[in-house]
Amino acid sequence: MLARAGLGVEVFEGSTSPGGGCRTEELTLPGFHHDVCSTVQSMAPLSPFFLELDLERLGVELCRPEVAFAHPLDQNRAGAVFGTVGDTAAALGADGAKYLRLFAPLVEAAATIVPTVLAPLRYPPRDPIAMARFAVAGVPSVAHLTRRFSTDEAKGLLAGVGAHAMLPLDAPLTAAFGIFLTIVAHAGGWPLVKGGSARLVDALLSELTSAGGTVHTGRWVKDVAELPAARAVLFDTSLETLVAVAGQRLPARYRDAVGRFHHGPGICKVDWALSGPVPWTASVCRRAGTVHLGGSFDEVAASESEVAAGRHAIRPYCLVVQPGVVDPTRAPAGDETLWAYCHVPQGSTIDMTERIEAQIERFAPGFKDLVLARSTMTAMDAEAHNPNYVGGDISGGAGTLRQTIFRPTMRWNPYRTGAQGLYLCSASTPPGGGVHGMCGVGAARAVLADLKRGRRPWGR
Repeated sequence: MLARAGLGVEVFEGSTSPGGGCRTEELTLPGFHHDVCSTVQSMAPLSPFFLELDLERLGVELCRPEVAFAHPLDQNRAGAVFGTVGDTAAALGADGAKYLRLFAPLVEAAATIVPTVLAPLRYPPRDPIAMARFAVAGVPSVAHLTRRFSTDEAKGLLAGVGAHAMLPLDAPLTAAFGIFLTIVAHAGGWPLVKGGSARLVDALLSELTSAGGTVHTGRWVKDVAELPAARAVLFDTSLETLVAVAGQRLPARYRDAVGRFHHGPGICKVDWALSGPVPWTASVCRRAGTVHLGGSFDEVAASESEVAAGRHAIRPYCLVVQPGVVDPTRAPAGDETLWAYCHVPQGSTIDMTERIEAQIERFAPGFKDLVLARSTMTAMDAEAHNPNYVGGDISGGAGTLRQTIFRPTMRWNPYRTGAQGLYLCSASTPPGGGVHGMCGVGAARAVLADLKRGRRPWGR
């Protein structure tokens, strides 16, 4: 956005390759291409930022699975979210009409709900009625929301998608996470990028360089004074890195405020090279790009409560992604890649591979026989790979009610730091984690507005 506006832009990336949590690497065996973190690009078809890009022209092919996500239960049962609300409702039996009443009007208004949710709260909603409907259902907890439903399948679906909030399922606003992601699933399909998520980053790099921007890799910046003179400096970093690099240039009040910012739980992630597709006993899971594991609503809720209490769950909630359902290019012919993560306490160094594999084996007996190789990343390994993942927190901060409204601090414009010319544009700003580009959009707008107003630029 800044380069398109005619500004000279230089990006300094500490790693040897750009992308942060949106990289693709051969983590297990040659020929097996694994997304290091982000795989399901649910926001790419709907984010206002990505809607302005011609992704197809830039070489990005979005592959949409027939089933966005599924939630297996014991006795070979499962709930699943299909492309349409009607098809999903039809598969939910006694809860179908309730599902239809909840989601049909919200999905119909997705074109106004999604950009409103992805914008800072200071912007008024484009469709107040639709947003009021979303808020009434979403502000309470997932536990409250599931009281509307009676079947294990419907309750399981909501538990699995609501657990993306990485909070106890009785916490306020967790329903909003689940409802929003389900709206996105119906409206956009939870696609994966053919060949790996790094293709999306390649597209952004191409767009940046065509607008005159440059990217430097392998350049860890320890002090802002190391940077060339600039009218504005934007930190796509954690708050901890911002304070460490900008130091006393930040107002003391701002430093104190961000010191009270809370990070969420971490993750332990496992990537596998498999000799074939996962043998889920519930056949609908074999068509799903994402599978949420954990069993019944009560089991998932218990797992998330354990993590919130600082303990490692024995039977953890797991998020599983199987790219091969729609993208056979990720692995040699006949083989598959798979990844899964579970939530763990902040800063965990515990390897949860056995517990994660036990959960997969529970719903897909014979899975372990397919494993050719595996690669495990604990929460602290995740931070070492990407310093923005403080303690393994991949969301850039806990998604609590307070930090959703005021992120990272109580400021009218959350992208300004209070220091002239210094801005924050990472997932620690609204709207939070995810590959949607909107944190950068908000920060770029702030920079352009300040330069237009003639505010004094950053200087030493």
